[in-house]
Amino acid sequence: MWIAPAALALVGVGWGLLLARLSLLNGLLLTALAFVLVGSLWEPLVGVGAALFLGPLWAWLNRALPQVPALIGQSVFLLTVGIWIVRGLLRRDLHIPLPPLLLPLLGFMGVVLLSLWQPADVWLGFLEWGKWGQILVMFLLVYDRMCGVGGRKRVILVLTLLVSVAVFQALLGLWQSGISEDTPEPFAINERFFRAFGTFEQPNPYAGFLGLIGALPAGLVAVAVWEWITNYELRITNHEPRPQSLIPNPKLPITDYKLPITNRRFGLLLFALVAIVAGLLASWSRGGWMGFAAALLAIVAALPRRSLWGGVLVIVLLLGGWGLYATGLLPEPIAARLTGFLEYTRFEDVRGLSINNANYAVIERMAHWQAALSMWRAHFWLGVGFGGYETAYPTHRLINWPLALGHAHNYYLNLLAETGILGLLAYLVWYGSVMAALWRASRRLTGWPRGLGLGLIGAWTHLAVHSLVDNLLVNNVHLHVGVLLALSAWVVARAREP
Repeated sequence: MWIAPAALALVGVGWGLLLARLSLLNGLLLTALAFVLVGSLWEPLVGVGAALFLGPLWAWLNRALPQVPALIGQSVFLLTVGIWIVRGLLRRDLHIPLPPLLLPLLGFMGVVLLSLWQPADVWLGFLEWGKWGQILVMFLLVYDRMCGVGGRKRVILVLTLLVSVAVFQALLGLWQSGISEDTPEPFAINERFFRAFGTFEQPNPYAGFLGLIGALPAGLVAVAVWEWITNYELRITNHEPRPQSLIPNPKLPITDYKLPITNRRFGLLLFALVAIVAGLLASWSRGGWMGFAAALLAIVAALPRRSLWGGVLVIVLLLGGWGLYATGLLPEPIAARLTGFLEYTRFEDVRGLSINNANYAVIERMAHWQAALSMWRAHFWLGVGFGGYETAYPTHRLINWPLALGHAHNYYLNLLAETGILGLLAYLVWYGSVMAALWRASRRLTGWPRGLGLGLIGAWTHLAVHSLVDNLLVNNVHLHVGVLLALSAWVVARAREP
């Protein structure tokens, strides 16, 4: 009877002595970490949620709190993985799932590993490959927790964790944009507002993160509104709907019909979507806007079950946007920003071009694209080695651009330079398999799982488009990509159920 209280007392005394030797900040962090790890023993998704929140703090911690380990997000994730494994062994129910979409991912990782045969920098190569290893482990862990009894509730929990992190970043960015007095001067939009950057310390990756996660509530809200409109007959009569109507499930009896989400959840999702879109606008990021616009168009295209109607809706949206621009109804600063999209997607030889403040960012980006193509031409099949762009850059750079930016600011060209044509093709096969599987699933699912599927289509579309001008797998966003992959596999698996 006295053993357990005595053990707890000893633990408490030991913990108090440990905290007494630490600073207040480190003591609070250690206590919070202990609570997270104890919670992970009960449910590993607690640790996953902590990693998703702490991961994007990496750049901010490096600048503002150097005394706190910047890799705390990855550390929490790795500890959570260890707890998941030990927990499974103790319960004798540890198993490695084989979810949909796993084989294409393993194929890409295998081809990338070949590029490290003779890399420009073997250490950086294995670190970059390890990032995809973390994506794989996060994918398997989260998918395993979403299977079996209580799986649907855990899916909602995972979705809530992802969106909550994005809302936090969005609200922080809005504060930086219009209220904070410590926003860096180079981020000024005008005399009143600044570009939002969250804890990413840069507006472009911040916008990429918001667009990536913001597509999820966009898909859920879109399906809720669509089903409410198209099931109008079921909501007001007891008659069978007309055969030619666009109702998702025309044979569904009135007594079995209900909206895909409750009014309360719809309100929360709508708030999250508005906050994220506001943060995205405040980032003033062309790449972020371009990616999220493509995500919304992809969601709209997949919304009706008949592809023809989806195409019609996309055309209507495009014409509506063009009409706002042509009639001058868009605010002038936003319209001017929108017209600069083509500058970030065109490509030309920038050697010999005069450089000024107006074209510096565009020419710098293209100079790094040319360096990537030079690496690829020299190492056609397997590239200079995964993660080796910066190391190989001095050999392939243009004369006016001596400093590497860490990556080519185009993920496809970056892969081409580092892993060659084989690595890029393997990546496109993996990405194409994800999109094709989600599209097929969106044709079969109903209710909020369909909304989640459409949101994931939008998220992967955003990643694909924004990757044309940037690399989003920075600041530990790869952990969130692993969760998105797990959600995608769950949606695909659910669509396959009889």
